[in-house]
Amino acid sequence: AIIQGKDGRRFGRIIHNSRQEIIRLLGRNVYLDLRIKVLKNWQSDPKSLGRLGF
Repeated sequence: AIIQGKDGRRFGRIIHNSRQEIIRLLGRNVYLDLRIKVLKNWQSDPKSLGRLGF
């Protein structure tokens, strides 16, 4: 997924909301481990765009 936001705030909200939804669905606490990869100039790199499905 492509996620943008100042200082990672949007990503932080996504993690928090996702974890809360999983807890609600499972009825128990969960540990959610998400990894981020930053690709510089991905918009103009055909190889990066291909890996992202574009």
